[in-house]
Amino acid sequence: MSLKKIFSGLVFIFLAATNISALAGNSDLKAFTSGSYQQMLANNANRPFMLVIWSVDCSSCLKDMALLSSIHKSRPELKMIMLATDDLSATGEIQQLLEKNQLSGIENWIYAEDNTQKLRFEIDPKWYGELPRTYFLDATHSRVGVSGVISKKDYETMFKKILN
Repeated sequence: MSLKKIFSGLVFIFLAATNISALAGNSDLKAFTSGSYQQMLANNANRPFMLVIWSVDCSSCLKDMALLSSIHKSRPELKMIMLATDDLSATGEIQQLLEKNQLSGIENWIYAEDNTQKLRFEIDPKWYGELPRTYFLDATHSRVGVSGVISKKDYETMFKKILN
């Protein structure tokens, strides 16, 4: 075996281990794979929650982080779950953004499969990937999906609907 092949193999193993250990290093950042959405619903049976889908490449998503942090602090009774649509290579950047905005303590997920279209379809067959995307689910998990930036007033209106 050539030295080049050995070196290439070691580099690959190192990079894979780095991504996996970074993901494992923050227990709040879970791998979102096929079936994760159903797991999310099961884990929150009979409980309303808000699912915020975002990306590090979405400027509107990043601007919305301060408002989401404020909502999280002011509405502790509301379960907030965040899902980053980035791949595992963005784990470090995602963790930094969540920590900076004091959102690392909530339930956070990251796409962990190459077939992102399948993951989107499992969440909502009518969603085409536009970001930010927020789902408001009541205790029966009837939901309303909203694409784009949401005002604080609109968040409050939706919370009244799902928390009653």
